[in-house]
Amino acid sequence: MLKDKKIVIGITGSIAAFKIPILVRLFKKEGAEVKIMMTPAARDFVTPLTLSTLSGNPVIIEPFNPEDGAWNSHVELGQWADIYLLSPVSANTLAKMAHGIADNFFLTAFLSAKCPVFFAPAMDLDMFRHPATQKNIEILQSYGHYLIDPAVGELASGLSGAGRMEEPENIFQLINDFFSEKKSKLSGKKVLVTAGPTNEAIDPVRFIGNHSSGLMGFSIAEEFAAKGADVTLVTGPVALNLEHPGIRRIDVTSADEMFEACMAVKDVSEIIVMAAAVADYKPAVQATVKIKKSEFNLDLKLRPTRDILAGLGKEKKSGQILVGFALETDHEEENARKKLESKNLDIIVLNSLCDEGAGFKTPTNKVTILFNSGQIQHLPLKSKKEIAQDIINSIESII
Repeated sequence: MLKDKKIVIGITGSIAAFKIPILVRLFKKEGAEVKIMMTPAARDFVTPLTLSTLSGNPVIIEPFNPEDGAWNSHVELGQWADIYLLSPVSANTLAKMAHGIADNFFLTAFLSAKCPVFFAPAMDLDMFRHPATQKNIEILQSYGHYLIDPAVGELASGLSGAGRMEEPENIFQLINDFFSEKKSKLSGKKVLVTAGPTNEAIDPVRFIGNHSSGLMGFSIAEEFAAKGADVTLVTGPVALNLEHPGIRRIDVTSADEMFEACMAVKDVSEIIVMAAAVADYKPAVQATVKIKKSEFNLDLKLRPTRDILAGLGKEKKSGQILVGFALETDHEEENARKKLESKNLDIIVLNSLCDEGAGFKTPTNKVTILFNSGQIQHLPLKSKKEIAQDIINSIESII
């Protein structure tokens, strides 16, 4: 999908710049045309000669050639490109981009972009976590630019944490997915997906929970992102990492936290898929210290958690698509249909614990998809990735 695509790569002064030659080769191998611009500080980390040799084009650093006065037009570059990939982006350049400062060619070219812009921050973990940096990222996203979240790993400082530029192979896949799925109905759609269990604390040590691994919800989020959707994933406690770097991940623990996270983004979400296994009950009182074991019975009083799906259904906007999940052990379709109607859903995905290989902690699933139109799809046992694709195809069919 990258053949003949015009890609501008912008590089700033970061040690992560040493990864960019790998990325250039990946793009060129797929037939893309690549032009590169650098901030003056970027030359300290990767040489223009290396990049010009790999890309087949001169590297642009200054607005003009000081020897003959030839002008490098930032406007023409912005009109030429199909996509801008700014990677790595330092905290300094990130701040300038967010506030419209244009004191070098890189920044004037950024402000002249007529195409989609992806940016991949790279910096030490404390710089990345700083409220100013996070605010600047939010500003750039509000302009419609695409964040490539930094990975968690070893940093140049010797510390380990968020701030490591995403690996070239993952960035390449993200850009390839963007072009390959531009014609999808889901391209550019804002999607909210929930995944995993919730844990409801009994005391600082114990909790009420369930066996959800989160794999189904993660698979759905990644398939949406592969089709070009703008995905927010709200997940309970799981031991999973995202394969797609373009997904915004929000980690929560309890049903109350998941409720608040979902309500914060529901109004901007065009599609909502509630795949999380939210606990139905929580302790009426949470002990502040560990409850000691004794010879006497412990009576635990429970009360219902907030019904996130019902709340979303009650406040569903016109044109918004709401998808729920139902895990049943008896009268499966009857119970799922009741939930579909009572919670104002467009689609409900039914799992039965009676089906071998389906449900919690399995790489496979077997589901029935029920539509509010009355249509039903019975799907055989498949991998959860394949089931995610089927669910998303069902959603596309009603857009």
